[in-house]
Amino acid sequence: MATSNSSGSYASCDFEIFGTVQGVFFRKYTQQQATKLKLVGWVKNAASGSVQGHMEGRKEDIDKMKSWLRTTGSPKSKITKADFANEKTITELTGKSFDVNK
Repeated sequence: MATSNSSGSYASCDFEIFGTVQGVFFRKYTQQQATKLKLVGWVKNAASGSVQGHMEGRKEDIDKMKSWLRTTGSPKSKITKADFANEKTITELTGKSFDVNK
């Protein structure tokens, strides 16, 4: 069952991260950071060599995660570009956890 916050609104956002982001534990660190920020969603390696995902949570936490995805990532990653798309306000979360998809 989804939960709501006091303001009744959350944000959702899709992302794609480019650079040296596969084979450097990027997904694992992304999952840890998202969980720390109480976000739900998923992250996966794309065939093109990028990492793609979807996140949902409070707007301020989404913004923190976007900054982390742009500038931090995993210790051995080298992020060259971060794209964010389909940003919108939602009334409830569609998941319970942030998962690494294969």
